[in-house]
Amino acid sequence: MKTNEIRAFSVEEKAQKVKDLKEELLNLRFQNTIGQLENNRKIEQVKRDIARIKTIIKEAGKE
Repeated sequence: MKTNEIRAFSVEEKAQKVKDLKEELLNLRFQNTIGQLENNRKIEQVKRDIARIKTIIKEAGKE
């Protein structure tokens, strides 16, 4: 997910996206534990997307 896309979201959409990504991360970790996850890189991508959104939320709060 690109930062320009994230900045275009409203505050509520950003919060919802973080919530959705956390759920996806939980599911990916579960799949990894039971051996169904084929692409382990997906976990890192989701973690980075969550961090990117949270950083943009913090930046917007300081302005």
